[in-house]
Amino acid sequence: MSNRYSAWALVRGAFARHANWPAAWRDASPKPAYDVIIVGGGGHGLAAAYYLAKNHGITNVAVVERGWIGGGNTGRNTTIIRSNYLYPESARLYDFSLRQYERLSEELNYNVMVSQRGLVLLAHSRHDLDAMSRWANAMRMNGVDAELIGRDELASRVPGLDLSPRARIPVLGGFVQRRAGTARHDAVAWGYARAASALGVDILQNCEVRGFVTSDGRVTGVDTNRGRIAAGRIGIAAAGHSSVLAALAGFRLPVTSYALQALVSEPVKPVLDTVVLSPGTGAYLSQSDKGELVIGAMLDLFPSYAQRGSFAITQSILAGVLAMFPAYARLKMLRQWAGIVDVVHDSSPIIGPTPVPGLYINCGWGTGGFKGIPVGGWTLAHVLATGENHPLAEPFQLDRFTNGRLIDEAAASGIAH
Repeated sequence: MSNRYSAWALVRGAFARHANWPAAWRDASPKPAYDVIIVGGGGHGLAAAYYLAKNHGITNVAVVERGWIGGGNTGRNTTIIRSNYLYPESARLYDFSLRQYERLSEELNYNVMVSQRGLVLLAHSRHDLDAMSRWANAMRMNGVDAELIGRDELASRVPGLDLSPRARIPVLGGFVQRRAGTARHDAVAWGYARAASALGVDILQNCEVRGFVTSDGRVTGVDTNRGRIAAGRIGIAAAGHSSVLAALAGFRLPVTSYALQALVSEPVKPVLDTVVLSPGTGAYLSQSDKGELVIGAMLDLFPSYAQRGSFAITQSILAGVLAMFPAYARLKMLRQWAGIVDVVHDSSPIIGPTPVPGLYINCGWGTGGFKGIPVGGWTLAHVLATGENHPLAEPFQLDRFTNGRLIDEAAASGIAH
């Protein structure tokens, strides 16, 4: 009897449309003033709010989002996490983020579905092999795991990859970061949102910032469609729309917004248990827990805020995938979308103060925003709380574009910029 009752309760709950589920975070209304306002309710903004409360004890915080939580780039990416960057500054930044991801489910008490299945980069020429040897050695010198691999290991790690002499795109070898992998994008946003809300942070959805309030040259609040809200300090974490918000505040960012698109195939049985990235073709792919092949593409190299991408890039990236994996030719694509990424000249982020006193920014992650969520939130929270740059963020200040101390990670970002 008890088993039948339990089964019936399970069926009844399945059709209840979550009617009795508690909300993951509080549905707050704006207060007249906060200690800190963060503009942008994606991963970076929510993480910053959480770390402000957890690391610094600042809980009178509002996250202001014009749409819904995680509805921007956090929900429009290929979910890859990695730290295979070339320069010491980038290695420290991204590996800190990867270490946070490794413990994030436990810390947030929320399963963000981190899967460290490894990431394999393919070398298609002798030049690629030489560059990857330098890259892997630099990673090891920076304390980040990296291992060069040959064709034999590629054949075992990446079934279906065409390694035959007649392959349209030859593969000579590559290297692997075994700690890399994927995480669940919406779970990361929801986990940070729930944890921040539990610590007292207000999350304000459908609250669009239309301008900044200033006094004596210093920002003192935001003007929104739900009224004015005052704050002692304000942080911007709005990815591809960072330059739009900067313009509202009266300064210009060295940011260009591009569409970065991705595609998802119909679900199939497990065929790929690692992430594969081909810098030569601009394609990268993994298989989701539902069996879909998640395929990422290169940037549409014209500025755009359209969240769809172009057919030319779709065609080019699928051609590259099929040249490497001919067996995937019969797969149907189910969905295609694009995120709006904020690209700067050296393909490295900007984290710190802006020319407007009291206003701070986290932007410029380009194609690396999802993997940088924990460290982006951590370092933005630090500067908002203390007024001082976190040591990890010190090399990534806005003034590097005037003093020339750029950190050019265009190659290590893995995407054709």
